[in-house]
Amino acid sequence: MGLLLSLTMNTPTDEEAVAKAVVDAAYPVHVDVGPGLLESVYETILARRLQRLGFRVERQKPIPIVVDGTTLDEGFRADLMVADQVIVELKSMVTISPVFKKQLRSYLRLSGKKIGLLINFGAEMFKDGVERVVAAKPEKAPPAQQNHSALQK
Repeated sequence: MGLLLSLTMNTPTDEEAVAKAVVDAAYPVHVDVGPGLLESVYETILARRLQRLGFRVERQKPIPIVVDGTTLDEGFRADLMVADQVIVELKSMVTISPVFKKQLRSYLRLSGKKIGLLINFGAEMFKDGVERVVAAKPEKAPPAQQNHSALQK
C-alpha cells in the first residue's frame, strides 16, 4: 500500500491546477538540492513539500490494472500520485530515454488518469527536465476486432 502523506482542504481540484502546483513545488527542490542524488531523495522532498501545501500525496502507489479480464493488483507503481489526479514519475539522470515518456503515457491509460509529469532532477536546467504528458484519447477498436465481436453475437 502506498504511503499516504496528507489530505487537507483548500487545495486545487482540477488536474491542470494540481500539475502546475507540482511543477511549482519541484522547482525549488531542483534549485536548493541540485542534481546528482538518488530519485528516492527527490521523491521524499517533493512529497513533503506538496504535503505542506495541503495535497494528498501517495508515494510508490501500486496501481492495479485489468488485462484479459484479470485484475493485477500491482500493475505498476507510481512514484507519486498527487490528489488522486496526477501521476508524477521522477528521474535523476543526465539524459532520459524517450521510453520513460511512453511508459508514463501507458500508466495514464491504464490508471484512467489524464495528466502525468515526468520530472528529471538530473537535468542541468529545471525547464529541460520537466515534461507534461497527457493521456491519449481512447482509440476505436480496429475493424477486425469489431467484426470479430459482431460474429460472436
